[in-house]
Amino acid sequence: MNRRGLIIGAGSLLVLSGASTLGWRASTGLMEDYAGYAAALRKELPAGPTLRDLIGYATLAPNGHNTQPWRFTIEGNAIDILPDPSRATSAVDPDDHHLFVSLGCVAETLRIAAEATGRPGAIEVAGDGGVRFTFTEGTGWSDPLFAAIPKRQSTRAEFDGRPVPAADLEALARAASMPGVGLALVTERPRINQIRDLILVGNGVQMADPAFMVELKHWLRFNPKQAMETGDGLFSAASGNPVLPDLLAGPAFDHFFTVASENDKYARQIDSSAGLAVFIGEREDKAHWIAVGRACQRFALAATSFGLRTSFVNQPVEVAPLRPQLAVLVGASGKRPDLVMRFGYGPTLPFSPRRPVTAVLV
Repeated sequence: MNRRGLIIGAGSLLVLSGASTLGWRASTGLMEDYAGYAAALRKELPAGPTLRDLIGYATLAPNGHNTQPWRFTIEGNAIDILPDPSRATSAVDPDDHHLFVSLGCVAETLRIAAEATGRPGAIEVAGDGGVRFTFTEGTGWSDPLFAAIPKRQSTRAEFDGRPVPAADLEALARAASMPGVGLALVTERPRINQIRDLILVGNGVQMADPAFMVELKHWLRFNPKQAMETGDGLFSAASGNPVLPDLLAGPAFDHFFTVASENDKYARQIDSSAGLAVFIGEREDKAHWIAVGRACQRFALAATSFGLRTSFVNQPVEVAPLRPQLAVLVGASGKRPDLVMRFGYGPTLPFSPRRPVTAVLV
């Protein structure tokens, strides 16, 4: 579930482009238009929302590379969430682990939104990894996790280093409590540094893999126009990076996206974080990966409600040889760590795009 940024100097871009301001804007679109687009995706749900409204809200959930690898069907008082293999990321996620974690994230978001607006229900997971949310009619209620749904984002920026109060850490752990899922909250600087070093090693391994780089580049969206047209992918501005015209994006990416610049960026991001949250499923199967996604989203929403920002740094779980070392560091020897999320106090960046409900509802 990584969003990779670009470290590109604005002066270099101007030299590369030679483009007029009007030509630049025509090829990239305007951030003002994108801000309106993102705000419309996250507008408050109406009273008595339709099932389509709820599905749209659910798709604001985090997911790997923002591929949104899900499809929805409605049948009576049930909504089924199915994997979309056409949006799998085989290089970074060869066993579809992140795909099913993403299904867990979107399922829990749907459940929270439905319950808060008068449709309480339960989530069931089928053997093939399909998820069904079955609901009844009830009374809505105020839920800080529901209020946080449109505000949550994976913030690829440096945080301010402030520690999180112990009471808030305990509340985050309670919010993320999920049967079959363990959570290790790492706030001691020496252990954070050890995990940071694994992240940097993993980043180097991934960037040396041509298949990983091709896949990553496929899902990058370098400007507002491209992000709004596709409704998916890793939008550069959402990672705090420059907007580029399509013609310049590929060459600039190839030239400036280096292991050294990325490792420097990740080191600064982790060093500025208050802590790391590592999620560990009891077993390596689809049901537990979905449970990990549910726990992770509850943690992220609770963090958002406390004014915290989060983002994923999953290299030590994506590069298989690093997993045992990470497991030892978080006291889970013999198990597979599933997700690594950093958290802390930081800025709000532009939000990621999302596809319309018509694109995901079968």
